[in-house]
Amino acid sequence: MAACPEGFLRAFLRDFPRPLGPEEASPWNPPTGRGGGGSLLLSEAEAPAEMAEGARTFLASRNAPPILAAALIHAAIGDLLQTDLSEFKKPHVEGEEAGDHGTSPLLDGAALQHSFFNKLWDVCCKWQKQSPTLKPLERYLQISVHATRNTRRKMEDRHVSLPDFNQLFGLTDNVDRAYFAVFDGHGGIDAANYAATHLHVNLAHHKEILKNPEVALKESFEKTDEMFLLKAKREKLRSGSTGVAALIVGNKLHIAWLGDSQVMLVRDRKAVNLMEPHKPEREDERQRIEALGGCVTYMDCWRVNGTLAVSRAIGDLLQKPYVSGCADSASFELTGAEDYVLLACDGFFDAIQPFEVVDHVLEHLRRNKGEGLNAAESLVAAAKESGSTDNITVLLVFLREPRSILSDGLGDTKSCSAR
Repeated sequence: MAACPEGFLRAFLRDFPRPLGPEEASPWNPPTGRGGGGSLLLSEAEAPAEMAEGARTFLASRNAPPILAAALIHAAIGDLLQTDLSEFKKPHVEGEEAGDHGTSPLLDGAALQHSFFNKLWDVCCKWQKQSPTLKPLERYLQISVHATRNTRRKMEDRHVSLPDFNQLFGLTDNVDRAYFAVFDGHGGIDAANYAATHLHVNLAHHKEILKNPEVALKESFEKTDEMFLLKAKREKLRSGSTGVAALIVGNKLHIAWLGDSQVMLVRDRKAVNLMEPHKPEREDERQRIEALGGCVTYMDCWRVNGTLAVSRAIGDLLQKPYVSGCADSASFELTGAEDYVLLACDGFFDAIQPFEVVDHVLEHLRRNKGEGLNAAESLVAAAKESGSTDNITVLLVFLREPRSILSDGLGDTKSCSAR
């Protein structure tokens, strides 16, 4: 249970009665940047998202109300950006080529994080005396999420759930917004971590976020890919990640995706197909790859240049441009008849068909008397029982009361898929 805002601020300032001193370490894990000599290196473009992500995890671990945590981070990031970031600039790293990180200097991420914590502390002090009014979503949302490493050696999935998107980015136009994403890494976790940290920030700062959210979401995938490729070059990273993201804005659902992670919608207890995954065997993807001089071959499954089983992804430096960073996107009206949106990686969708999702969710609601909080866990278990050995992540967003969905579904037998 999240604490009330006043209670959280009192507890925070009791545990941290003063700002960090020069020799004191930040109380949360460092950002995802790396560098020589054990230092943490970030470009200026990366810094706000990296600071915000560390703070988001830290505040959640202390049971901060999510809407308060988002607003605190937004205020502290604003204060940080008033700082002259050049004071955190690191000297040239030996062996680094000029231009490896674009035009931005590399910053000392650990020192920047120390400063950011103190900005956050300052905001908590001010808000304990007088906190701002925080406006929650008017739309009903209930979020169920579950992720498992399954039989794989490492967990390379990441997910993001931001029902308080407006508060995190200071959007005050009274339009509901909520953001959700699933990222499925391969060849390491770096690309998935990076996408989970930066994509929603690039989206919020896109010039079209208010007027054309679908374009903003699509182009933010490409921006995130470009940023990660710079990082991959300077840090010799070879990983990649598929990704799917959903942005709810008022009564519209905007989606964008790269690779074979997927999003589906259930309306009136029927699965609605929203997208087609990017796989090498798709005729248009095969033609694109071959036109660039690459090839698609079958080695236990269809693969790009004999390696990757997806044809679009963030990262995969050595496979660009054959593995494209250009996302596809779509938008849909929400009429009020929608039951839920589900985002998941291929570890789920390779084992469970969309129409089966409907039946599994209804069965879960029947067994649990309409309680939906653990529905994602039931879906993950169903995928494992159906033979999935991959990492599995399921993010389920109920758009109306699960008990109402159960009530409407009583007496149903098998649900059918709609296209």
